[in-house]
Amino acid sequence: MKLEYTAAWVGFTAAAMVAVTACGSEGVRKAADVVDKSDAIMAALARATDRTENLGSAEVKVSTAAPGTAPISMEGTYSWGDGYAFDVEMDTKAAQMQQLQDAPTTRMLFVDGAYYYDVDPQPAGPLKGKEWMRIDASAVFGDKGAQAFSGGGGGSPAASMRSLKYANNVEDLGKETVDGQSTTHYRARIDQAQMGKFKDAYGDADSLAGSVTGGASSMTMDIWVGGKDLPVRLKQKIGAMTVTMDFEKFGKTAVVKAPPAAETGDLSEAVKGTAGKQ
Repeated sequence: MKLEYTAAWVGFTAAAMVAVTACGSEGVRKAADVVDKSDAIMAALARATDRTENLGSAEVKVSTAAPGTAPISMEGTYSWGDGYAFDVEMDTKAAQMQQLQDAPTTRMLFVDGAYYYDVDPQPAGPLKGKEWMRIDASAVFGDKGAQAFSGGGGGSPAASMRSLKYANNVEDLGKETVDGQSTTHYRARIDQAQMGKFKDAYGDADSLAGSVTGGASSMTMDIWVGGKDLPVRLKQKIGAMTVTMDFEKFGKTAVVKAPPAAETGDLSEAVKGTAGKQ
């Protein structure tokens, strides 16, 4: 297994999954004092945010796109009711994981601040006889960036939506049909001043995540809100990367748990050591 190659796709797949949860509320409330928005937009976003946050989880479909790579599709569960976590299946070939997984799809988890990839046991090395590969978030986003996602659902879709309320240049783009549902389309631009602590995760071009986004100084967020005051689609453009999340069903999803330690090989330090070469 070539760790340089591994680090590249770990950076892309991990960054892609967290990109749709890019902003928390830290630092953005100050912007609310200086940016004038219409009461109708604020009320609609507040209702959607509150409902999303209260439901605590959703079944989702995610697609990612970045220059020079094939799009990656994923689907599964996002959870933010008791800490931020997800459990998804992604296309093995698109994620360039054929070296570690023969199956057409690969299961990927994020729980307790780390990514877990369901891999085929390897004949040698740190994954010898192991069913799971663990990569700590700090290997992807750096220590400060990883801290931005720790605890309290800080990386959840609900957190992104809280940020949307305080972003600059929020627009109501009107009615659109998405996945067969009537929605209202909103768009906002979020600058570094509104990113708060998450600028450490996306603004560092030397991290694996930053190498994918190009070091994002801002992002554009689109959200389509349906008739039940819930998001139907959330789309974010962060630097050179675009991630789209479609919400299929809210609430009542399975709890995401980390795999047993005995079945897990940790490649965090190895990936950190190759990050600067990507």
